[in-house]
Amino acid sequence: MFPPIDELRAQVTARLAAFRRRQVPPAGGLRRAGVTVCVLEDAGRSPYVVVIRRSAKGRNAGQWALPGGRAEDGERPEDAALRELAEEIGVTGVEVAGLLDDFVTDSGFVITPVVAFGGRQEPVADPREVASVHAVPLERFLAPGVPRWRGELLQMPLGPSIVIHAPTGAILWQFAEVALRGREQRVFDVAQPHWTRT
Repeated sequence: MFPPIDELRAQVTARLAAFRRRQVPPAGGLRRAGVTVCVLEDAGRSPYVVVIRRSAKGRNAGQWALPGGRAEDGERPEDAALRELAEEIGVTGVEVAGLLDDFVTDSGFVITPVVAFGGRQEPVADPREVASVHAVPLERFLAPGVPRWRGELLQMPLGPSIVIHAPTGAILWQFAEVALRGREQRVFDVAQPHWTRT
């Protein structure tokens, strides 16, 4: 379904370069954060995206997420995304393909999603922040029934026990549409469930 990984990376990079991303300007009361949609390869060179389950303690306890976190003072959200990728799951030396739209959360964060390719690496969870690490094959993002809607809520059913809501679900939907399908898709108005507002 997908071309060889080098061709896929070039294709995704070109699509993201052509995408006019929505960038949220600095504003009082909004905190900056970055996440990484990280594409790795399994032993057979098949591409997958890393999703994590947050640890039972701390911010967003137990929720599905992408590796990422709050930007430190003076740090660009893109740099925060890659720093957190290394800290949370030990993935380093990635090649950034581009950025998706900034997403403003109900809890007052502006999340900048970075799409990156990291080759064959084995992600290892930092147990202080990450309960588990999961590989979602790229084909799953384009499967029938992905995404699906439950009332006004977007759901990304990405595995037998993986159902991801906004904001992470919205970011992954835009990744699927823009980076994988080459379509224009905005997600800034996707509703967030109440339990993600911590």
